[in-house]
Amino acid sequence: MQSFNPSSISFTDAAVSHFKNSLDGKPESFGIRIGVREAGCTGYEYFFEYTNEEQEGDILFDESSFKIFVDSSSFEFLKGSEVDFVSTGLNQGIIFNNPNAKVTCGCGESFSI
Repeated sequence: MQSFNPSSISFTDAAVSHFKNSLDGKPESFGIRIGVREAGCTGYEYFFEYTNEEQEGDILFDESSFKIFVDSSSFEFLKGSEVDFVSTGLNQGIIFNNPNAKVTCGCGESFSI
């Protein structure tokens, strides 16, 4: 079990495994970009996408077989978060356990600080 670190982001083994499996078959992409952008009904939403380049100001999380990039602006919203992959019944996906989120919309897709 990982300990809580309010100045970083943690990734569960399930999330790392999911990202690693998602990158299989994508040789041009060597990493995942995670971030926050303005959108949704409560102000912000999480996103993740494949990337093959590090951008200036990125915070890098090296998971040995791939990298996770977070831009510095998003990092401020995500500090202290745990990124997890959950499977419940027929539903599965990445979730952000973010202690900075004060309100989450009903669908769970967006949040506010």
